[in-house]
Amino acid sequence: MKRVAEAVVSAALLLGAGPLARADTPVTSPPAHAPSKPEALPVTTTVLDRVVVRWHAPETGGPAKPQFIFERELAFEARLEALADPDPEPGPYHDRHVRAALDRHIAETLLAALPIAPAPDPRVMARRAEAARGVLEERVKGRARLLEAAAAESIGSDELDALLRRQARASLYLDKMIAPMLEPNELELRDLWQTRATPFQDRPFEQIREALGRWYVGKRLAQETEAYFQSARSRVVISVSHHSR
Repeated sequence: MKRVAEAVVSAALLLGAGPLARADTPVTSPPAHAPSKPEALPVTTTVLDRVVVRWHAPETGGPAKPQFIFERELAFEARLEALADPDPEPGPYHDRHVRAALDRHIAETLLAALPIAPAPDPRVMARRAEAARGVLEERVKGRARLLEAAAAESIGSDELDALLRRQARASLYLDKMIAPMLEPNELELRDLWQTRATPFQDRPFEQIREALGRWYVGKRLAQETEAYFQSARSRVVISVSHHSR
């Protein structure tokens, strides 16, 4: 299976950039004629993360304000796409999951940058971020799977919180400025449950009402986020960093 950087480079929609110098190249010794100094241990640097995608769009400030996506975060988001895949395959993620994660990341960032009128109260944002956590856990089929994916890519709680805030801000824009979707009512959910087109048909409605609500909100947000990205794609300029891990 390809690493995330290679999968991004292979995506047909992306334009390649020049190769990056390896950050883990050992520091060279001084020339022989240099004044003698006390011997020191060889110095190397450890690569903690690296940029795999640089992009910009008018919504985020254009070329003057480029956006960067790092390898660890994109690998983590690709793992989330794989966990939510209805047709899973062996391995943590595959090329299609990386491309889906990249599209979702850019779309959510674009939506999160758009103004909401009136501006949401910080308390509303905090509640929405917590709700976004529940939606994400429902999408990947459990909190344990979410935390395992984060641990696999060394994603800390602050980085996970940042992702949830981005999703919360994007979801509020869609809810307030496009169409209400964050608070489905009882009738909507019961009608949906009766269609038998959800993963919750084997249990009484009263037992699965909250989980069904999170699933429904997640599906609506994913559909509207994808629709927005398709309309915005022509405005997004993407550069990919070529390197191997």
